[in-house]
Amino acid sequence: MPRFDYQEVLREIHQEVQPLIGRGKLPTYIPALAEISPDKFGLALHTVDGQASHVGDSSERFSIQSISKLFSLTLALRLRGAKTWERVGREPSGTSFNSLVQLEYERGRPRNPFINAGALVTSDILLEHLDAPQDNYLDFMRHLSGIPDLRHDEEIFQAEITSAYRNRAMANLLKDFGNLSHAVDDVLEFYCFQCSIMMSCQELAASCLFLANQGVSSLCGEVLPRRKAKRVNSVMLMCGTYDAAGDFAFRVGLPGKSGVAGGIVAVVPGKMSLCVWSPALNEVGNSYAGTKALELFTTKTRLSIF
Repeated sequence: MPRFDYQEVLREIHQEVQPLIGRGKLPTYIPALAEISPDKFGLALHTVDGQASHVGDSSERFSIQSISKLFSLTLALRLRGAKTWERVGREPSGTSFNSLVQLEYERGRPRNPFINAGALVTSDILLEHLDAPQDNYLDFMRHLSGIPDLRHDEEIFQAEITSAYRNRAMANLLKDFGNLSHAVDDVLEFYCFQCSIMMSCQELAASCLFLANQGVSSLCGEVLPRRKAKRVNSVMLMCGTYDAAGDFAFRVGLPGKSGVAGGIVAVVPGKMSLCVWSPALNEVGNSYAGTKALELFTTKTRLSIF
């Protein structure tokens, strides 16, 4: 395998995606997301042997949104272990990330933890184990990233709760099917809090290092046993980019998890973790320029898992 100057690779990608930055649409249901400049672009990577490279707006924080589902699953596996899978599946959904029809058809057991219904169940599991859920979750994220001043954005948090009509409907369905133990409002509030945490590309890439290194982070030691880290990566590959997971695997060829603020994290097992941010989204809710940037990365470096 040839050695690469990753900083130069990122610089090339930044130049090549310039025509695509801003293409797509900003999400409008959260005002703070709709107000972000679509011209923002950041890309960062951290290697398991301590290298770091970044370009563009990689130090600017944005709300992690559905990328939080990756960390929630990780925390649930730490606290509950394999019993997590008794309440949520690990199959691609094939439908919208917020589908009510599928949830009802499958009698309240979400297909995977990366669709909204699955994340609500994961949040409910965490509520069983955390004494101060919001503080404990934020402490976990600070531990993973090595950044002590991570915090959430209160404006985004409140907007998430205010606009959570479909999530509330899903939570009620889950409750009706017996797959939520806590009050719907408590689960929704905790889920929305997770989504509103603010992190940069550099911080997110650092936080995912454990998935690139068999569960062990160079920043904070063992996060998950090797077997569980492998499971998380596999679910990311199959389910991490909404109902475009197949296309993402085809184009990028890495486990990844996206969020509607335009962030995408990706993992090269054994080598590195990456995060890209570009706020304008394609038709399925993934960053338009960000997806192309990751495709260019694996094309240039030949670091696809396939």
